[in-house]
Amino acid sequence: MTANASHYLNRFKAYLRIDQSIREDAALELYSHLQDKTQELEDSGLSSEEASKLAMQSLGSPELIAQQIYDTHAQGSWKEAFFSALPHFLVAFLFASYYYWHSVISLSIILSLTVGAAIYGWHRGKPVWLFPWLGYFLMPVVVTGILLLSLPQGWGWIAALIYIPLAVFVLVYILRQTARRDWLYASLMLAPMPVLFGWFLSLGAGNEFLASDMWIASLHAKSPWIVISFIALAAATIGFIRLKSRRHKILSLLTPPVVILLSVALISRASIEPLGWFILLFSLFAFAMPVWMQTRAYQ
Repeated sequence: MTANASHYLNRFKAYLRIDQSIREDAALELYSHLQDKTQELEDSGLSSEEASKLAMQSLGSPELIAQQIYDTHAQGSWKEAFFSALPHFLVAFLFASYYYWHSVISLSIILSLTVGAAIYGWHRGKPVWLFPWLGYFLMPVVVTGILLLSLPQGWGWIAALIYIPLAVFVLVYILRQTARRDWLYASLMLAPMPVLFGWFLSLGAGNEFLASDMWIASLHAKSPWIVISFIALAAATIGFIRLKSRRHKILSLLTPPVVILLSVALISRASIEPLGWFILLFSLFAFAMPVWMQTRAYQ
């Protein structure tokens, strides 16, 4: 393979943001077409370099070919949509029942299922259904860093300075790996973050948040709306997987978390402290940033 042909195929694979197995099969098929066309041109009397160059020109832009293949495979199956939405449904189920979200056994089962699904999917080529599971897998990492700030004055900041760099390293590593597949999958992964932070920060401010009786009572009162929020996230995830148009995928992905976060923040603004507003804005920024990066990449 010539250097130009290798560069052509690398551009094709870099632009084709679909399942790794499909991408590799598509790259092999494109390489086969490129070889056949090059051989045909060489048989007509052209040099190897000239034949390779003309073969690439005849096939067209690798970005355009990648886009055409993406459009063909953009719509996921109902099975993929169900497994992608399943973690949102599980969280909704927990909040739908006072007993189950209060049960250590139920929480442990769902946590184990989440960890197992995330690890399995990560080592099985990162299928599209992995990313919502991965979002809940990462959530304890983020929440722990925030809760460290509630420790006694001085100790909280010391613990945070030690923990946060490690947490940021893990988050950045996973985000980079996800973005290599598709920037939109990073937002799909982070979709629960603004919703979870919005609801939990609305439960109370300062010591009120730490008072278990008041916190549980407030959580129980708001649980129907929390359930609706996560069902909406599940529906948006299903829409994202099943829709073909990239623009429609972006709208289905962005709209529910943004609307839910803004609604919660507006209703519970008196309960949210300045640090809470910073956390909410940061979570919204982190969630929306990958979509903006993807939009720039496709311009």
